[in-house]
Amino acid sequence: MPILIAAIVVVGSLCMLDLLLTFGVIRRLREHTTMLARSRETEPPVTGLAAGMSPDAFSAVTIDGDLVDNAADLRVVAFFSSSCAICPERVPPFTEYVRSHRIGRDSVLGVVEGSASAPPPYLDQLAAVAQVRIEPPGGEVARAFKVSGFPAFCVLDSAGTLIASGYDSSVLSEPAAV
Repeated sequence: MPILIAAIVVVGSLCMLDLLLTFGVIRRLREHTTMLARSRETEPPVTGLAAGMSPDAFSAVTIDGDLVDNAADLRVVAFFSSSCAICPERVPPFTEYVRSHRIGRDSVLGVVEGSASAPPPYLDQLAAVAQVRIEPPGGEVARAFKVSGFPAFCVLDSAGTLIASGYDSSVLSEPAAV
């Protein structure tokens, strides 16, 4: 009988310890949830450019062999990376944004950071609505727009000045008329 009582005390003690640890984990998860919510509210800018600024000069050759070297000719510029985990799921809303705003393909530039020898699976989807450039990490267009993360979406006015930018095409404003 003393062994049975000792076993019950040990099991009861372990259950109490487990309960205390569970309460500690729950408290910690609540703290992390609050911290994550705050960090989303103060998300860093997508580009080093603020609204009203113009990108640096750039010269880019698309996968079709066309030269794009004037931001004033563009209304929307999107940046993706072949190593970005969420980029493939952001391409369909972006293509829908371009189509719904009736932006011509010549006014849209899609920049994919990666290698032409291993293009991302969404390249055809992107090429249907945009001129596409594949460039190495830190490429010329990404430097011109001072891109700090992927995916990044930028809307420009007719003078090539940044109107809005975001990590999701749903936050973009109405593009300026061509």
